[in-house]
Amino acid sequence: MVLNIPDKRPSWPDYFMDITNLVARRTTCSRRMVGAVIVKEKRILATGYNGAPGSIRHCSATGCLREQLKVPSGERHELCRGIHAEQNAIIQAALHGVSIKGAFLFCTTQPCSICCKMIINAGIRKVYYQDGYADPMAVEMFAEAGIKVIHYPSPSDDETP
Repeated sequence: MVLNIPDKRPSWPDYFMDITNLVARRTTCSRRMVGAVIVKEKRILATGYNGAPGSIRHCSATGCLREQLKVPSGERHELCRGIHAEQNAIIQAALHGVSIKGAFLFCTTQPCSICCKMIINAGIRKVYYQDGYADPMAVEMFAEAGIKVIHYPSPSDDETP
């Protein structure tokens, strides 16, 4: 059997962002599909997607509380049954005893300020994201903490995750 290998393999950031988009497809959130992948030394350490915690009913069964209350995107994060993809990835690493200090985070959506604080304290040093999110406080905190945030794709960034 002869394999048809593409002429150009995906870069490491392309590879991990593709996986991040696949992870996002597991979401149980009815408003937004978000995936997150934490990577260190070209190895996936943890993944996460947004949605309700594992032992409670998904929003598809209960309805979206944020939609019912007409809460705008980016506000009142506590009024939601779900947890963000970045938070789930960090929790999964902690649950399984995996250090993510010095790792990179790939995310389909720019992290909010709550996730930003967790990312900073978890020791993650770089964040790649695809879609923007209206949270200027997160941008300011990432800059102050010295965490490089890259709107994907960034052709000038060749550092290997």
